[in-house]
Amino acid sequence: MSAIIETSGLTKVFGANGNAVHALRGIDMVVEKGEFVALIGPSGSGKSTLMAILGCLDSPTAGRYALDGQAVESLSGGALARIRNEKVGFVFQSYNLLPKASILRNVELPLLYAGVSRKERRRRAMEMLEKVGIPEKANVLPAQLSGGQKQRVAIARALANRPALLLADEPTGALDSKTGAEVLGLFKELHRQGNAVMLVTHDPHIAAMAERKVELCDGLILGPEAAAA
Repeated sequence: MSAIIETSGLTKVFGANGNAVHALRGIDMVVEKGEFVALIGPSGSGKSTLMAILGCLDSPTAGRYALDGQAVESLSGGALARIRNEKVGFVFQSYNLLPKASILRNVELPLLYAGVSRKERRRRAMEMLEKVGIPEKANVLPAQLSGGQKQRVAIARALANRPALLLADEPTGALDSKTGAEVLGLFKELHRQGNAVMLVTHDPHIAAMAERKVELCDGLILGPEAAAA
């Protein structure tokens, strides 16, 4: 396997001088293609900051980051946005669906940004809805769905561009335990199908579902980074 994520000495500092906050203090990490990794740690540990950098939503203050073999740490905002749309799929706790657009249109959105033709967008979006088990919901609005169904739509949208990396930030945080277990089962199935998945969570029971845990505290990785989950 080759690396999908490779970082060296990654740091992130917010503010300056006496007001500087060191959110990340030198992150060395390798995630191979097809791995299922849980990024864990308490609130304020740097998880969200690291995920934003790994997902090309932000740039590090210093250090190196290669995503799918491409150095991205010094790219401009526009170049980062292109890489993000091509390489990364995001799943958030709050779903982030467009309320007045149909489920199919929501899933099509990243394909629209990528310039994919209308016919191909529709085909691929339906394929993703079938993959997550809700093709019959294609023409309804998000308000008509349960929380678990909304998260399935968010996962379908994240997969639409066939990303190299799927990043999920507390994806079951707004769900009841039964629905959360179903969504986590879907992530496991996507991993079995060959997707690289990084799950950000503070819950050790959820983290235990991953192949490997990476624990952050005060902007540093604790213990051996390769420790098994």
